[in-house]
Amino acid sequence: MRDMPGPAATGDRFETDVPARLDRLPWAGFHWRVVIALGITWVLDGLEVTLVGSLAGAIHQSPSLALTETQIGLTASAYLIGAVVGALGFGWLADRIGRRRLFFLTLLVYMTASIATGFAWDFWSFALFRALTGAGIGGEYAAVNSAIQELIPARYRGTTDLCVNGTFWGGAAIGAAAALVVLNPAVIDPEIGWRAAFVVGGALSLVVLLLRRHIPESPRWLMLHGRPDEAARIVGDIERDVEGTKDPLPPPSYGNVVLHRRGAASITEVWHAMFDSHRERAVLGLTLMSCQAFFYNAVFFTYALVLTRFYGIPAHEVGWYMLPFALGNLMGPLTLGRFFDTIGRKPMITATYALSGVLMAATGAAFAAGWLSAWEQTLAWTVIFFFASAAASAAYLTVGESFPLEMRATAIALFYAIGTGVGGVIGPTLFGWLIQGGHRTDIFWGYLIAAVLMLVAAATEWRLGFAAEGKPLEQVSAPLSASGRRVAEAR
Repeated sequence: MRDMPGPAATGDRFETDVPARLDRLPWAGFHWRVVIALGITWVLDGLEVTLVGSLAGAIHQSPSLALTETQIGLTASAYLIGAVVGALGFGWLADRIGRRRLFFLTLLVYMTASIATGFAWDFWSFALFRALTGAGIGGEYAAVNSAIQELIPARYRGTTDLCVNGTFWGGAAIGAAAALVVLNPAVIDPEIGWRAAFVVGGALSLVVLLLRRHIPESPRWLMLHGRPDEAARIVGDIERDVEGTKDPLPPPSYGNVVLHRRGAASITEVWHAMFDSHRERAVLGLTLMSCQAFFYNAVFFTYALVLTRFYGIPAHEVGWYMLPFALGNLMGPLTLGRFFDTIGRKPMITATYALSGVLMAATGAAFAAGWLSAWEQTLAWTVIFFFASAAASAAYLTVGESFPLEMRATAIALFYAIGTGVGGVIGPTLFGWLIQGGHRTDIFWGYLIAAVLMLVAAATEWRLGFAAEGKPLEQVSAPLSASGRRVAEAR
């Protein structure tokens, strides 16, 4: 590897090639380690959410808890409220103390709370532990999404981000398969089984803690916080790692970035960036996040209740129906992800949101009319969420790319919080109430609302979407500390 020049500094002003060096890297083992160690967050979230969905019937019938349908909907909302609070608090910290420290703190919160859920003794304890579990996962979303976007080369960023977010459904598939075991009376008492599922799921986090020991702090975060020498050293280590298995590295495709030393963005700067200089992107991010959150959480958190109440599926068999649904969601981003980097963000986001909305309206009408069997209903959901999964993952990608790097984690956290609060918390509670009423027509109106929201999001993306494919983060949204608020031209 040829030696790269270090950062040149004059007073509080310095010039760095860290972004260009990160973006020139070919895909290598380092990037796989980042994706696996950090992307496991979505697997854990999918595992948690699916366990609650698949175990809802068993928890409803549990002699020690015996939660009503409405209470189950409320505990789902408690999880999401916790995720909102965790995202805001930990996201704010991630922009101030770094991504790496938060990796460990948020994972410890998740692990402790998930294990504690297995020992809940009533509705209130169950809801509290679910809220704390959500807080850990919400914090992970902000810190981990930021780090992945900052460490992955620009030409792979869209594909990677969608695929990583899509692994939520790998966790969902694991949760659905696990439910088939822990709810089978021939294998284990369901009262013990559903509790063991939470305990084992939380304990698996110990493996993730070990994996994360080898992930460095984000060089871009260090660069933007006035530590260019440390950032350059880490990039050098990554380059040596990559060159150990690849051909000599190509020269950077663009020039250096000129920055001024500064700390994290203040609340005033965040507010100005979101609602003044980046107002259209704020509207876009809020719309995409809110609509997909309502769409997903309204259906997914209550799907087991639909199966048991309207199709007469025994609680211990729900996993068989969740499994293909989860796999369809997983395949969506894995199959479509690369097109967000080739065809482009705007056309792909618009298409996936619009298709999801149209298909949801049609399926909801078929459900209300009683035309579908349990397996036909599952097939319909699988097709819908093949597209919706890619759309939802793209919402996180859009928010992460929309704002300056100094406030990336805070922005992701804020929009995740608002979107989840508006769309996610209301959705499960509303649908739990509709299901308890026992009328298909009532539930259809809920599905129709979700469909309309996705079409609104598609129209908003078509109007306000922007091209970010293949571009460095510093060009998509110039750092607050950049000289001239742009990336320097290649020399």
